[in-house]
Amino acid sequence: MPNYILTYHGATIPKTAEEGTRRMAQWQSWADSLGDAWVNRGTPVGSAKTVSAKGITEGGGDNPIIGFSILQADNLGEVLAMVESSPHIKDGGTMVVAEMKSMGDC
Repeated sequence: MPNYILTYHGATIPKTAEEGTRRMAQWQSWADSLGDAWVNRGTPVGSAKTVSAKGITEGGGDNPIIGFSILQADNLGEVLAMVESSPHIKDGGTMVVAEMKSMGDC
């Protein structure tokens, strides 16, 4: 069964601690609903730097990654059905979903 990486981008920042707690509870409930599909439930990331042939610049571009998760599913359609109900999407964020390939498949 293939693994799929989800990268989280954007979303509004909670205005209060209570809103942050409520959002985390919603995320936990959503995550729990996906059961055994999780390979890595989620890892937030800190500030980013972009490395290119032109050098190193501050930030992660126009839509920087704020975290990632890894799910296991039979196909991309199954993963898309799982993530479209994510509270992250409802909070104005976006997610990029891609199948993870082994180096031998490239």
